[in-house]
Amino acid sequence: MSTCTSASRHLDEPLAGTAATARTWLLLEQPGPWGVKALTSSHLDPALGRALEAAAEGTGVRVALIRRPGRHADCREVRERRVYVAHTVPGNVWLHSATTSDPEQLLGLDFAALGKGDPHTFGTVLRGRTHTGAPLALVCTNGKRDRCCALLGRPLAAELAASGVEGTWEVTHLGGHRFSPTLLVLPFGYVYGRAEAHHVKEVLQGVREGRVVTEGCRGGSAWERPGQAAELAVRTETGENAAGALTVVRTDGTAPRWEVTVAHVDGRRWTIVVTQGASQPPRPESCGSALGSPARMDVVAVRELAPAALAG
Repeated sequence: MSTCTSASRHLDEPLAGTAATARTWLLLEQPGPWGVKALTSSHLDPALGRALEAAAEGTGVRVALIRRPGRHADCREVRERRVYVAHTVPGNVWLHSATTSDPEQLLGLDFAALGKGDPHTFGTVLRGRTHTGAPLALVCTNGKRDRCCALLGRPLAAELAASGVEGTWEVTHLGGHRFSPTLLVLPFGYVYGRAEAHHVKEVLQGVREGRVVTEGCRGGSAWERPGQAAELAVRTETGENAAGALTVVRTDGTAPRWEVTVAHVDGRRWTIVVTQGASQPPRPESCGSALGSPARMDVVAVRELAPAALAG
């Protein structure tokens, strides 16, 4: 059976520069079934879902629902829900957690502050604290968005949970169905595609050690897509794997060509030329959709700036 995922694999479509963009992730536990737009088509009050979408708009915060892996009892009453918030911009990366019996409390959060990396209202409103457990492995399993997410994502999430990987959750939507199974790891905010259990365990071990595994990486969600591709290109070029070592400090240009400046904490800088092309031959971006040519990010040049240029 041909799927959008099998077509993407067969055509060896590149992963870099395809991650969802979010400086801050806000995750709310919601068991039971999820619809296409889970915030408004699940057992969460749809009015609350719409209000959360509106509160997050333009703030850099992305709201998603999570649930534990496994069979999902269709229960409408949830007493205690887990809530996480993570900021993913290097230099101020953090992950906080809380529990709530009243999800409407989330509307009391200062979304603009969360998007800028300030978690104070998460503490005052939800009594949230710094997460001290395992890093989070969030596997997209929303089959109502695309069947590949359920067919490939749910077995991966179940396998991870069964093998004792703490912090495993199913999540509603990470984009890029054709790269399923897709995975978000927090707190660093890197997104992976075509994930397999053994690879996820390597990725999570890297997170625990403060490293980024670039194999299978779609990009860091803190950056727009040209920046995602540029940062990964510098990591590949230099072998740098420290999670907080690189920052996208500037992006000049517009589609289809950008010049991205990536800075290292040690003072080095690079200019990366990224172009946007159309994937050929055409392929389905989602199962059941018409053939299309999804945009791809191609790195065409990586140039380290000389110290004299930096001084200037």
